[in-house]
Amino acid sequence: MAALDNQVPSAVKARADAGEIQVTNVSRSYGVARFAKDVVRDCSFTIERHKLTVMIGPSGCGKTTLIRMLAGFEKPNAGSITLDGKPVTGPNKDRLVVFQETALFPWMTTYENIMYGPRARGEDSQHARDQAKFLLDKVGLTGFRDKYPPQLSGGMQRRAELARAMINNPVVMILDEPFRGLDAMSKELMWEYYAGLYEEFRRTNFFVTTDIDEAIFLADRLLIMSNIPTRVRAVIEVDLPRPRRLADIFDSERANEVKIQALSLLHEEAMKSFTGGSKAAADFVEAYSKRMGKAKAGA
Repeated sequence: MAALDNQVPSAVKARADAGEIQVTNVSRSYGVARFAKDVVRDCSFTIERHKLTVMIGPSGCGKTTLIRMLAGFEKPNAGSITLDGKPVTGPNKDRLVVFQETALFPWMTTYENIMYGPRARGEDSQHARDQAKFLLDKVGLTGFRDKYPPQLSGGMQRRAELARAMINNPVVMILDEPFRGLDAMSKELMWEYYAGLYEEFRRTNFFVTTDIDEAIFLADRLLIMSNIPTRVRAVIEVDLPRPRRLADIFDSERANEVKIQALSLLHEEAMKSFTGGSKAAADFVEAYSKRMGKAKAGA
C-alpha cells in the first residue's frame, strides 16, 4: 500500500474517516389511515466502518426504500438513521448512491461525467483533474475518456459511474443492484473489478442485490432481509479471505456453507410472499429453489 500512496491523489486514497451508519428501529409506510401500507417495519442494522455490507432479500421487499432513506431522499416514519452519530436529515455528498439505471449524462464524455461533481461544486482545479485522470486509469477507461455513454458497453458505463462517485470522496458508498442489467459474463467481470476497488481503497460500502452469488462474493457481512414489510432476518459474517477471485471463492467449502444458510432463509421469506399471490415472489421461489438444489448437491 506504501507504493500506491505515492501515486493516489489524496481524495481517493483509502479513507481513514470512512463512515459508519446506524439504522435503529426504522419504519416506513405509504398512504394514510386504513390505506397505509408498511414497507419497512422496526428495522435495525449497522453498516460498519471500512466493511462491505451486502443486503439481499426478496424482490419488492423494501430494499430500495431503505436505500432512499439512507441517502436522505426520504425520512422514516419512526426510528432513526445516523452517520457517525449524527442524524441523516437529507441528501449529502458524504453518502452517494449508484443506482440500477445508468445516470451518466449522454451529452457528456466519460471524462466530463467523472468531473461533474467537482465542477458542480466549483472545484474544477488541477487537483480535481488529476483525480479524474487517476480514476480513469484505475477503472480502465483512459482510452475512452472522450467517448460518450452510448459509445460505451454496459460494463464500461458502470465503471464510469463508480469513478464518478469515487471522485466525490463519500464516507459511505451505496450501490443499488448496479450490475443488474449486465449479461452474465460482464456481471462476473464487474464483481471482480468492484471487489478489487473495494479492497484497494477500503471505503465503507453498502451494496444491495438479489443475486446470492454476487452477495457472497462481495460481502464482509451479509444482511438477509425478510418479506415486506422488511426487517433484518439474519446477519451472516462472510469470513472468506481477500483479495477474492471467483475461481477460488466458489470452490470453497465455507462459501457453500454461507450460500446454503442464506438460501434457506431467503426461500422461507419468498414463500411467505408467494402464499399471498405475488408473481414476483413466485419467480423468486422458483429461481432460488433451483439454486438451493445446486448448492446442496455441491455440499
